[in-house]
Amino acid sequence: MSDTVQKIRAFIFDNFLFDADENALGNDDSFLDKGVIDSTGVLELVGWMEEAFAIQVDDMELTPENLDSVNKLAVFIQSKLKG
Repeated sequence: MSDTVQKIRAFIFDNFLFDADENALGNDDSFLDKGVIDSTGVLELVGWMEEAFAIQVDDMELTPENLDSVNKLAVFIQSKLKG
């Protein structure tokens, strides 16, 4: 799963935290609480996940429990890949 975490962190820093230090975001930090991603960013994140991991994210899966931190995303993506 560490490869998935690395891909997620790279995407987040490349698209939302461009000038931030790697330590600016912990893997369990909430994207929403930290102000990293807003509602538009969630759509961008979902589009990237679907393309990068060849998965389909259903509307009902768009919840903070699945999408609100690096670790939550990694677990969600892995569960989708195991299908």
